[in-house]
Amino acid sequence: MSTAQLKQRRNADVLIVGAGIIGAACAREFARQGLSVAVIEPGALGGGATAASMGHLLIVDDEAGGADAEFKLTLRSQLLWAEWLAQAPHHAEQAEHQRCGTLWIAADAEELTLAERKQAWYQQQGLTAEMLDATELARAEPLLRPGLRGALRVADDARVYPPKVVARWLEEARAEIIDGEVESFDGSSVRLRDGRQLWGAMTVLCAGLASQRWLPEGWLLPKKGHLAITQRGPQTVKHQLVELGYIKKAHVLDADTVSFNVQPRPGGQLFIGSSRQLGAQACADRALDPLMLKQMLGLACDYVPALAEMSLLRCWTGVRPASRDGQPLIGAHPDLPRVWLACGHEGLGITTSLATAELLAELALGHPTTLDASAFTPSRFA
Repeated sequence: MSTAQLKQRRNADVLIVGAGIIGAACAREFARQGLSVAVIEPGALGGGATAASMGHLLIVDDEAGGADAEFKLTLRSQLLWAEWLAQAPHHAEQAEHQRCGTLWIAADAEELTLAERKQAWYQQQGLTAEMLDATELARAEPLLRPGLRGALRVADDARVYPPKVVARWLEEARAEIIDGEVESFDGSSVRLRDGRQLWGAMTVLCAGLASQRWLPEGWLLPKKGHLAITQRGPQTVKHQLVELGYIKKAHVLDADTVSFNVQPRPGGQLFIGSSRQLGAQACADRALDPLMLKQMLGLACDYVPALAEMSLLRCWTGVRPASRDGQPLIGAHPDLPRVWLACGHEGLGITTSLATAELLAELALGHPTTLDASAFTPSRFA
């Protein structure tokens, strides 16, 4: 087929598979580059892993075990989030943005030492973080149980409601939304399961865990998580509260784990996480696991005893799409021509969405990259 024929049959310059936070960010970024975009999604916009997330915006520090590339990706994305929020006065309201800050809580002397190391690391990067002793922590968050040793406060961290962000970014991109399920790619087109064929100059695959269907076996791994939210009430917290063992538990690959993670929501609700269950069998069943949910809620009540007296509005599960080495896949598909990947972010898709989209667009369009893309290139698994 000639280039002229392809242009006549083209649905959009860029076909984006998946309307989660990463797909919406990519749609917005390619549109900012002057390209038309169509987004293919069989379910709800901003559904899937995006809807089953806490919407935490944070910078990942390599002192806690993260890679330097991951730190730079989250740092760049935080800057891009700040720019987007400042572009229009209604963006923060639409996103339900709340600059709540994060308290990394130290339950014992060992964790207090970790908090102090994290603070030193933040300071070395020119970032703001402050230590709270036990008395200051109790004053900052009275609902926490007595006896905690202190906390590290990262005041610039925030939270958003991701499905509303997705809707706004797709609107900004003027994206055509195509309801359909992808069957196959052939380099210049995408064939849907119902037989329709869509044409574009390039395709971006950011369908979360579903992207594994078009990748070599084992590149993406499912990690099931439980979440719960309380009824509105008079007692709440001010910060995102996270135990210092959270990041260490998040990277465990041979056992199910629960962590303490509680977030304030507008109107007095408390958002409770989190758990990680591994393996295809556990993740294939999206039903609540009563034992895992009980352990997660029990840990939350241990840190915040008042939770035991609150009523839950809803409990649900989601599946995080994790890559084999914990770093997202951002770059060219190893086998499919003109197909690009943006997936495998696990629990950092919301935080890293804007920097991921920026980096992918730079790579796909042959522009100089703002960040070093080598740590994220899909070819590292080939």
